[in-house]
Amino acid sequence: MNKPIAPASQTRSFVTVFLIEMWERFGYYGMQALIVYFMVQRLGFADNRAQLTWGAAAALIYVSPAIGGWIGDKVLGTRRTMLLGAVILAVGYAFMSVPGQSVWFLFCSLGIVVVGNGLFKANAGNLVRKIYEGDDSKIDAAFTIYYMAVNIGSTISMLLTPAIKDYVNAHYGNELGWHAAFAVCCFGLILGLFNFAIMRQTLAHIGSDPDEKPVNVAKLAAVLGLGVVAVFISAFILQYETVARIFVYCAGAVVLGIFIYLISNSDKSERAGLAAALVLTIQTVFFFIFYQQMSTSLNLFALRNVNPSFDLFGLHLWNWAPAQFQSFNPIWIMILSFPLAMIYTRAGAKGKDLSVAAKFALGFAMVALGFFIYSAANQFAVDHRTSSWIMVWGYGASSLGELLVSGLGLAMIARYVPARMGGFMMGAYFVASGISQYLGGVVATLASVPDTIKTIVANSQNPLVAQVQAKLPAVMSMNLDNFRKWVSGGDKGAIAQQAHLPAFSSLPADTQHLLQQFNQQLYATTMPIYTNLFFWLGVAGVVCTLIALAVLPMMRKLDAQHHAHNVATDTGLPTIGSEE
Repeated sequence: MNKPIAPASQTRSFVTVFLIEMWERFGYYGMQALIVYFMVQRLGFADNRAQLTWGAAAALIYVSPAIGGWIGDKVLGTRRTMLLGAVILAVGYAFMSVPGQSVWFLFCSLGIVVVGNGLFKANAGNLVRKIYEGDDSKIDAAFTIYYMAVNIGSTISMLLTPAIKDYVNAHYGNELGWHAAFAVCCFGLILGLFNFAIMRQTLAHIGSDPDEKPVNVAKLAAVLGLGVVAVFISAFILQYETVARIFVYCAGAVVLGIFIYLISNSDKSERAGLAAALVLTIQTVFFFIFYQQMSTSLNLFALRNVNPSFDLFGLHLWNWAPAQFQSFNPIWIMILSFPLAMIYTRAGAKGKDLSVAAKFALGFAMVALGFFIYSAANQFAVDHRTSSWIMVWGYGASSLGELLVSGLGLAMIARYVPARMGGFMMGAYFVASGISQYLGGVVATLASVPDTIKTIVANSQNPLVAQVQAKLPAVMSMNLDNFRKWVSGGDKGAIAQQAHLPAFSSLPADTQHLLQQFNQQLYATTMPIYTNLFFWLGVAGVVCTLIALAVLPMMRKLDAQHHAHNVATDTGLPTIGSEE
């Protein structure tokens, strides 16, 4: 007689989810590092359109887990839905790797990513919650380490995909580098799926009720069919800015309505936890407005006003591509994750751990500090390009804030929301995050650089403007990034031909010198566009900190009521004020 196989340990189960999350985030952040640049530099989008389009795509990517969480809880099972989402994500990145400049094809590819992320994201987080269910201190530590999986994957991909893009473009031309980089994102998902296939038995005992039953083919077909419809709906939303705005605001109203409905119709003993989750979710919305700047305004700032050279005490260390500066966020997360997890665990063991609400307040303070560092960029600039170290320390402060807020967001849902609605409420949390991703894109447009050089220098009294216009009037109709590619000779003549200009190297020496001086003047023009936005975002971070501190007494009360309910449930005693 065969002995039943004992369930895998919590640690082994956690490692399985950790690894597939790492590879999924490898794909996502590899794509995110380049997508705004791709729209601006390859497809010719204006800053406004690129930032709003990516804001809308990020919103859809974060909104979709609300449905995916429900599918995992009630239809296909948490494990199966997560796995299906990973497969669809690989297909989405494979579509993005197809060479071409079709805007509609890009939007459909992003629609596939939206559907795949919706099925994957909430269910991966819900599996972690199920592994450590019932142990609040372990849940906080587990989600902090789980959050590090995100950052291991994103660090590697954010360093790798820009380098691959630049290498392939330089050696093979035809802008194939963009699509080679997106193909690497697809490869990451394939590795993640292969790894999961090897370790899947460690999760055999973790999941929702449908996971314990055979696959319902009719339900699977319905999910896939509706997924195809969702792809085209997503592409339509991305195509039209007004539609995107209406969708996001309606999603916000729906999430708020759902929270209010659940709070009012749940047992009185559960209301304190749900109310606390609502307050912290609203704070998370504000946090992600700041977070979205990394892939929008900060990303374009790195492209246009940050010196790519890393120097220390006069010694040159290395150069980074502008898109690679985003990797400082996950690098700092990895550096800080283990110390924070240890602090949480030790403080919890001594009964001195800060509440989640207090950690949120501290997180906002760190985010404010980060943006004040960015806003001081001009003070450390040479020829109006700031030191790369500004990005290092700005990302350091912001990333600590992210660990304290976003890193505990999933743990907050796991702690305060009843288990029977865990998957759905994780999805609702991601919807709230998605709303703020779009709002972050809207905020980023406040630092949009005008479409053409002529518009950028429209009010400039600098004599170089008139000299350039007299010698090479076609330059004035170029956009900033194409002009700089032309001046550097990095376009292999394609941009010069498109703008009806000769190759830069063939110009007379005095004309080359004039254009290089003019380029420096453009750095001076764009720097304040970005630093002004960063300063006001720092001020907004201070305001959010003060608000978070102001609601701490109320949050302590809600947390105490929630804890009393849990104690009563564990001991079988009635909770004061319950309807039992």
